[in-house]
Amino acid sequence: MTVAPAQRSKTAILLGAKIVITEVGSYESNMVDIAARAQVSRATVYNHFADKEEMMFSLLESEILRLADLAANSPTPKDALLVLSREISGDKALRKMTETDPEDIASFVTISEHPLWATVQESLTKIFGLNNSSLVLHWLIGQIASPLTPAESAHQAEQIARSLAQ
Repeated sequence: MTVAPAQRSKTAILLGAKIVITEVGSYESNMVDIAARAQVSRATVYNHFADKEEMMFSLLESEILRLADLAANSPTPKDALLVLSREISGDKALRKMTETDPEDIASFVTISEHPLWATVQESLTKIFGLNNSSLVLHWLIGQIASPLTPAESAHQAEQIARSLAQ
């Protein structure tokens, strides 16, 4: 599959943003550093995004879709829970933001009418069912502020998968 140059540069910018956030948090990140990490010009960044807020929204959306895809392609609900848990608990950008940008983290984890929350809810409902999506969502949100070790992720994913099957 061939990826268009515009999509490649957008993907590079989002990856660059995540790297910069991992280093300094979202508040201290800036478009110049993001462009440098993405190995694109500042003009290229602004061709894709009007401002940092729009870029951060796009980064969050791409991460949600990436996680939903990983979970949807997992062979079992337990595997889907495990991959989601490990990705969220091990995300270095989230770790940095909990240190440097607690207000942003609080707004990210506050369930609202925002379109991204609709995407999250739809994805979890497709994977785990309507009756189980809320439990899974709250379990995952908890891991943003209090990440699990890989062993804890495996144990809790197994426990939750068992309860979902009942």
